[in-house]
Amino acid sequence: MAALAGSIARRYARALFAIGVDQRQLRGLGKQLEALTALWNEATEIRQSLSNPIFKSSQKRAILQGLMPRVAPTREVQSLAFLLLERGRIAALPAIARAYQEMCDDKLGRARATVKSARPLDVATQAEIRQVLERRTGRSVIMTTEVDPSLVGGIVAQVAGLVLDGSLRARLGALSSKILN
Repeated sequence: MAALAGSIARRYARALFAIGVDQRQLRGLGKQLEALTALWNEATEIRQSLSNPIFKSSQKRAILQGLMPRVAPTREVQSLAFLLLERGRIAALPAIARAYQEMCDDKLGRARATVKSARPLDVATQAEIRQVLERRTGRSVIMTTEVDPSLVGGIVAQVAGLVLDGSLRARLGALSSKILN
């Protein structure tokens, strides 16, 4: 079922992406889609109202019409939101936004990376890690950092399908395997 939902999300994202390419508005449409998704994720009452079958479709449409000019002023993103609402697929909005973001990243030669460390990384260390990841992937890297005290030391980076584990935990595990074998 998750694969089907992903396929549906990619289909809607691909349609919006094609419009963005044609109109040279990839980033603008992406920002509006992100804003709409952020509202969906953060506003529980709105999310429940739009996905609740008790509410009439006219009521749901009125709620969405009130929100759209502030969140997504372009006709393209509004049309997508209303289409999702009409087809009962408004809950797929976050998956559509992720798929759209992946398509934009691919088109613009970007890769997203998540770097976990035991302690917060300073700006210079983040820049150094970003450079290494960019050399490794051949793409510009958009990096987010997370603190994970269970790593003890070192970092774990996930980028473009790669997991680079330079954590102390991984090194101790490898050393333990060598000792036991």
